[in-house]
Amino acid sequence: MRRFVDDSVDDHPNDDEEKAPASWSVGLLDDCDGCGDLRVMVTLEPAGEHGRGVVAHLSADNALRLRRALATALREIGVDPG
Repeated sequence: MRRFVDDSVDDHPNDDEEKAPASWSVGLLDDCDGCGDLRVMVTLEPAGEHGRGVVAHLSADNALRLRRALATALREIGVDPG
C-alpha cells in the first residue's frame, strides 16, 4: 500500500542564491520488508526536481518525534501548533 497524504512547495523566495526552494510530501507505506509495520514516508527534494530528494521511512515513534520537534519550533516562533 502507498497512500498520498499531502505535499507542498516551501514559500521561500525563489531568488535566494543560498537556499533553493524545496518541496515536501507525506505519505503512508507498507512495502518495507525489513520494517514489519506501516511507515510514514516523508520526502524532501529541490522544488521541481522529482526523484532527487531524500525519502525517510519513519516508524510511528519517529514520526511522532518529528511532529513534536515541528510543534516546538512553531511555538518558538509564536505559532500555536494546535
